[in-house]
Amino acid sequence: MKKVVLVYSGGLDTSICIPMMKEEYGYDSVVTVTVDVGQPASDIAEAAEKAKIMGTEHYTVDAKDEFVKDYCFKALQANALYQGYPISTSIARPLISAKAVEVAKKLGANAFAHGCTGKGNDQFRIEFGIYALLPGSTIHAPIREKNLTRVWEIEYAQKKGVPIKQSLEKIWSIDENVWGRSIEGGRLEEPNFAPPEEIFQWTKSPKNASNDGAEVLIEFEKGIPVGINGKKMGALEIVQSLNKIAGDNGVGRIDIMEDRMLGLKVRENYECPAAMTLLTAHQALENLVLTRQEIKFKHLVDQEWTNMAYEGLWWDPLKDNLEAFIASTQKRVTGTVRLNLYKGSMQVSGRESPWALYNADLASFDTQTFDQRESTGMVKIFGMQSKMYHSLKSKM
Repeated sequence: MKKVVLVYSGGLDTSICIPMMKEEYGYDSVVTVTVDVGQPASDIAEAAEKAKIMGTEHYTVDAKDEFVKDYCFKALQANALYQGYPISTSIARPLISAKAVEVAKKLGANAFAHGCTGKGNDQFRIEFGIYALLPGSTIHAPIREKNLTRVWEIEYAQKKGVPIKQSLEKIWSIDENVWGRSIEGGRLEEPNFAPPEEIFQWTKSPKNASNDGAEVLIEFEKGIPVGINGKKMGALEIVQSLNKIAGDNGVGRIDIMEDRMLGLKVRENYECPAAMTLLTAHQALENLVLTRQEIKFKHLVDQEWTNMAYEGLWWDPLKDNLEAFIASTQKRVTGTVRLNLYKGSMQVSGRESPWALYNADLASFDTQTFDQRESTGMVKIFGMQSKMYHSLKSKM
């Protein structure tokens, strides 16, 4: 039997691939693989039910803990913001590819399909992962190969009896994992269209957020969050708890114009309350314990790591090299950070660490441990070449 493994989310794009694989690509059997990286439990169950209705051999892989520990927290240690938002969809794709390959190997299959479009980034991420982990694979991308539109897909799904949530009126495309939620499609593609409140599920609007706000104390060990407000928690529990706390206070909504890998500018809406809270706290702690030179160089490393992760190059050797440097800096990123969340805003109000490079006795204006007179000579020679240049310039 000709068997194809479909990377399956249960959404519109992947659902129409099931009849297409059989009717237009000639496969006898379609194996659907849904990887749970923190989607709503109802979505996971719904995907399994859809797959059953459409006659596939279905597998659900629970990878939430692995995703948080090995993907989200690596992004956290690298302060991974792409053009101002925490990368989330991009870091889930390599894991999803890896789990699909694991299933394919067990079944002896080497043909894959996915629902990525030819305009987006996921086609690169998914296919790089599959080719890297199972060289020689055959990969089909019907949406890209047939140049399909969302309107055509919806009409095709209705014609084939494929159960979908989208309609021609509400055509939102939503991708969700525990680290972030992205919403696009329909009128949201218009840069000047105000997003309706109905698209948001994780965050309250600032006007509906609590009038009291919230104070959060986050504890880190070697760059990894281990507790909230004095209570030790597991990795997944920390992220889920902060999604609730920060989201209830309106923190984590981001509306940006994003530059995709192909050079296209697209409008994206994101909800990422836990990610934004943890990234803010993590960077505040790094600024307390790392030297100025480490912070400066790590910023370059972080940006390169983020770009590689955004592009899905998870198994590139340079990424491993960058992570080796990042890991060496995280040995001292231990301590606590206090944040105040209020109606969409977030402020660091305190930080503490046994590795703090801050010395109150030296830095305070009210002490004499640091003899100010010793700075006189340094100030005189500071910027010497610049001063020489301006002296010469005035004479010319």
